[in-house]
Amino acid sequence: MLTRKRNSIVGAAILIVFVAGTIAFHLKFPIPVADQPHSAAAIAFFDRAGLPLGTILPSDGTRAASVPLERVAPSFLQAVIASEDARFLRHRGVDALAFSRAFRQLIESGRAQSGASTITMQLARMLYHIPSTWKGKLREVWLAERIESGSTKSQILSAYVNRLPMGGNLYGVESASRAYFGESADELDLAQSALLAAIPNDPPNLNPRSRSSALKSRQQYVLQRMVAAGYVTAAQARVASGERIDLAPPTRGWIAAPHLLFDLAADTPLGVSQVQTTIDRGLQQYVEAQLRAVLRALADRNVGEGAVLVIANATGDVLAYVGSADYTDLNKRGQNDGVLALRQPGSALKPFLYELALERGDILPNTILADVPTTYAVAHGQLYAPADYSNAYAGPVRIRAALANSLNVPAVRVLSQVGTGAFLDRLHELGFVHLAKPPEYYGLGLTLGGGEVSLWELTHAYLTIARRGSAIDLRTTSASPQPSPSPVGSSQLWSLITDILSDSTARARSFGVASILDLPFSTAVKTGTSSDYRDTWTVGFSARYTVGVWVGNFNGAPMRHVSGVTGAAPVWNRIMLHLHETSDPPPFAKPPGMVWRPICATTGRRPNPSCPAVVYEYLFPSQLASYDRPASAGLSREYDEWLAMQKTPASSVHDVRILFPHEGDTFLLNRAPPEVIRVAPLQAIQFQARTLRNQSVVWRLNGRYLATTTTPSLMWPLQSGKWQLEIFTAGRRDTTSFSVSQGQPHLRRGFSM
Repeated sequence: MLTRKRNSIVGAAILIVFVAGTIAFHLKFPIPVADQPHSAAAIAFFDRAGLPLGTILPSDGTRAASVPLERVAPSFLQAVIASEDARFLRHRGVDALAFSRAFRQLIESGRAQSGASTITMQLARMLYHIPSTWKGKLREVWLAERIESGSTKSQILSAYVNRLPMGGNLYGVESASRAYFGESADELDLAQSALLAAIPNDPPNLNPRSRSSALKSRQQYVLQRMVAAGYVTAAQARVASGERIDLAPPTRGWIAAPHLLFDLAADTPLGVSQVQTTIDRGLQQYVEAQLRAVLRALADRNVGEGAVLVIANATGDVLAYVGSADYTDLNKRGQNDGVLALRQPGSALKPFLYELALERGDILPNTILADVPTTYAVAHGQLYAPADYSNAYAGPVRIRAALANSLNVPAVRVLSQVGTGAFLDRLHELGFVHLAKPPEYYGLGLTLGGGEVSLWELTHAYLTIARRGSAIDLRTTSASPQPSPSPVGSSQLWSLITDILSDSTARARSFGVASILDLPFSTAVKTGTSSDYRDTWTVGFSARYTVGVWVGNFNGAPMRHVSGVTGAAPVWNRIMLHLHETSDPPPFAKPPGMVWRPICATTGRRPNPSCPAVVYEYLFPSQLASYDRPASAGLSREYDEWLAMQKTPASSVHDVRILFPHEGDTFLLNRAPPEVIRVAPLQAIQFQARTLRNQSVVWRLNGRYLATTTTPSLMWPLQSGKWQLEIFTAGRRDTTSFSVSQGQPHLRRGFSM
């Protein structure tokens, strides 16, 4: 009797609140649900065509993607209304008929036998986290009337279906549809719609992955209610009830590009639940697969990770963003983002140096650079002696060959002319913001990778080359404004740099003929390898796309003799071929305003009969007068040491010369202590010469005959004085002067140079 009395009191209280809510409805104390933010909503990401990329959870781990009603299948909306609130479209927040029925059952039986919560009341409970008590029910009634006052039915239904608890950490029909079926909410069929609409009734006990039998029973109930409401026929309901529904395998929340999604999620404003990216999902998945395949093939050479960036040249849109081969691989630090990580670029910065040097006039397109042993004095009394990757030297090389073959010594020679400060300023213009230390910190090693850059910065800079100096920002979302171009460098000279980087013949010395860098259409490409094989790079472009690849290890471990052409280039090659598999890109434009002329490979001038090799090069029209002037015979003295290292005898009479000692050299003759004399009683130098093939050499010193040799060298014990050395061979003569001075005993124990 007491229980029935208490229930009557509760029912009366609810009735009073209902009446008060009705008054509130008319007095207009509205709650517009369209303005209510999604609490802790996840962010759903889509590719450029609208395909899902994944949903990134907020810090509490919920997944609550939000979509407008037009992107929800009508069958799901009908299923929800039929099973949860059949008179939703006819009441004002509280269903009086359902409320009366529930109230009568409560009075008669002493307990609740049917619910009276409308969709609007359930929405109020979700919005304001109202507990399931009789006091909470009073508040639901009050808020439901106010919600109806301030919102349309479409707005209420949209807010409701996007907040429904769908099992586990899933909220909303879109996140549930993706998680359980791997498709968007607008693709649901009748059977799937009824299944999902059944879950909110009891999410823990109707989980599709663990409580399929119970969920199937509830699905049949939903279909019956849809028949009763006139949404479907009994025959349609029977077909849907018998349909087999396969669940998609559990996912981690993303389909592709997790590094980019997490990065974008961190910068997405509150309240934004959907982001359309510039990513091409098909291309993204292809690139991820190819990177993994190449890394597997190189695993025995201690190659663990890689990163790739693909950009559309016309817009700066990022089409593929791969931060690592496997985001979930903790052993290889897969959550690190190789696109943004700072690594040494090796030789990949050289194209920017050569363009700047050409722009400043420090070099010309036909300049001949000396790739010979060279030493530079640097800070703190140290000496810097750059060496080429092959540990060999090419002697006289033209600009095209020096850049295409990535020769180190010529690049350092050019940087010594340009200046590290000027080069650093240009790199900043190109977007290398992490090269933030003063020029003295980097020194001449900057052009060989002495700083740290990211793949994002490097690929962005190569995009500027591809666009002939028209620099634009990269875009990762469709909401980003179209970038405004700004000029960097000379359009004419960027075209020349592109022509060099696309010249497979010019790079054959270092990379061979028909290398992995050579494609059946026009591409320009540059590799880079950092010291100890810790980083390998390949960045290149066609007229349409720019692709950057890094391969290495996130822990900094060196790879086993893996260079840019063996580590990163195979990935670059596969991606470029895939991007152009349906049609070839247009060829690169020739450098505007320049003329194509034959030059002598060792002088850079018009070839003459004594020129050992003739090549072609672009010249400025203003150079033609100097191009026609005769070049000086032979090589300058800076090539002497290099000539002495060559095994093949000279090929022309101009190469007959004394290579050592040099003109004006001074040698110190020390009075060595007895212990040194016992080991090496003589101090001597080796005269060296460059001669014709199979010719003997006559040596004379201060006019006196010394010896005749069949080899171009002769040991001579040091003697104090001033000396003039002469050689005679094949009717040719060369001479040089040097001196030997008496010195004091000086011995450094335990030290040698």
